[in-house]
Amino acid sequence: MATIDFDFHRYVERRKGAREAQAREGAAYAYAGDLRLLRTLDRLRPVKMALEATVRLWRSAARAELLAGAVKATAKERPAVHLLGQRCAERLHIALPTMYVAPNNLAREAYTLGTEDEAYVVLSGGLVEALNEAELADVIGRQFGKIQNQHVLPSTALYYLENFASRYVRWIVSPALAALRGWSTRALVTCDRAGLLCTRDVDVSATALEKTGADPRRVEALRLFAESEYFRAIKGEQGGMTSEACDERVAEILKQKLPAPPTPPTGTAEEPVES
Repeated sequence: MATIDFDFHRYVERRKGAREAQAREGAAYAYAGDLRLLRTLDRLRPVKMALEATVRLWRSAARAELLAGAVKATAKERPAVHLLGQRCAERLHIALPTMYVAPNNLAREAYTLGTEDEAYVVLSGGLVEALNEAELADVIGRQFGKIQNQHVLPSTALYYLENFASRYVRWIVSPALAALRGWSTRALVTCDRAGLLCTRDVDVSATALEKTGADPRRVEALRLFAESEYFRAIKGEQGGMTSEACDERVAEILKQKLPAPPTPPTGTAEEPVES
């Protein structure tokens, strides 16, 4: 019979080791601009205070609010979503995260919120119905990429600062938002790459990005990554751009200004949201 280890310190160290291994795996494909800013976020006092407040908020109320009415995706409930999650987790070499499908059948939304130790992926019913299987795999992969690359807590802080700013100390809101938004633009590039690693098809991933209302620059950046040495090797192909060359070109793409969006006609449905 196997001996059960009740040593909490060893348990914590094993968890820490698993997270570090997961982070190393993510860093292999992560966008350099994301990694650089992520390392500096908690050195900024307003951001550090926002992150600490977010952990308290999450534990006290936010978790229950997020999951209200949602159905956990398992082999019995929402089996198609659960199976896609398993496939994506295998391709990204991470443990299968906890996934839920929310009852909202109108909005096309995907969230991954929580803390470093506890994260939930939530897909809206409308999103699940609007995308085909391959496109949904891309969205799930993007959300898993947030977990793999240590994005969950800062992404959660950004979400709650944008939607529930009154829950934070007033003076930290503006500077924390500015810093987190600057990081988030780059972090999404990393997560888009995780989605592509799940689909292995840049056209599918590009379509999924477009259907979920992504910044067009992200599609352009993803197509560049599809020509990188890293992604070509994943597909068993040779050649391609180095990671450094790819990231330099992506940085130039992100500097481009977005064209002004067209004015939607009256009665247009709400735009998709990804957090």
